[in-house]
Amino acid sequence: MNARLIPAEDDISGRRDADPVRLTFEGRTLTGERGQTIAGVLLANGIQSWRTTSYDRRPRGLFCGIGVCYDCIVTVNDERDVRACQRRAHDGDVITAQSDELPVVKE
Repeated sequence: MNARLIPAEDDISGRRDADPVRLTFEGRTLTGERGQTIAGVLLANGIQSWRTTSYDRRPRGLFCGIGVCYDCIVTVNDERDVRACQRRAHDGDVITAQSDELPVVKE
């Protein structure tokens, strides 16, 4: 069990089981709970990186968690630049990693 998703019966906050949410990330089916963000579902399923930087192709995932840094952007249902830390996961969402090349400057 991943520490980020504590079973409801072990959660001292009194949380109850929520309805399941199923989404796909890069063709892989993931399960989360209703109310979780996309980043929360990805992390709970052991995925820590879902974007690479344009320069040096470095892996990125959740950094600030409040929508300021843009490290967690993904494409959701063909909509680009969605902050995974801000968007709640919906049943049937199709998530793809986002990675862009640097623009070529012609002189």
